[in-house]
Amino acid sequence: MKSIKYVPNGITIIRIFASVSLLLVKPFSAFFFFFYLTCGISDVLDGYIARKMDVTSKSGQVLDSIADLIFISIVLSIFIPIMNFPLWIICWIVVIAVIRLLSIFFGIVRYHQLAFLHTYANKATGIILFFFPFLFSVLGKEITAIIICCIASISAAEELIINLTSKTLHRDRGSIFSK
Repeated sequence: MKSIKYVPNGITIIRIFASVSLLLVKPFSAFFFFFYLTCGISDVLDGYIARKMDVTSKSGQVLDSIADLIFISIVLSIFIPIMNFPLWIICWIVVIAVIRLLSIFFGIVRYHQLAFLHTYANKATGIILFFFPFLFSVLGKEITAIIICCIASISAAEELIINLTSKTLHRDRGSIFSK
């Protein structure tokens, strides 16, 4: 029964492998969407199962955040060249990435560990990013990118502010307005 506590982390590791697999298949192919959906489903399942089984852990939270970072980095590296975004959108994405990197840096300096936060804004960013391949076919790539960048900008700025001002690390802090 002890091995049951590793199930959520195993699911997170599946997300990492599925994310890397996205680099090995043709974008928007059936295999691509198989791995893409595997990433999305595993992202929802790992935390849900960890909470339901009462086996949440700091290492699991960090692993989940690292898996998210790998997934987002890979997806951006695939989508940005294919989508042929205007330069201003690419610059906006770079600014968001810089803010995220600053947040990671200040989190390490302040707390001596990776300080990825699971705020509501970060969760909203993850959800909207996940639905990008489906939304852009309905809203168009620029409108979809603007919506995602707005939400991602808010969540990146919020995480940076929290990491700069909070006295202690609380990864599950809901927002800048909660403790």
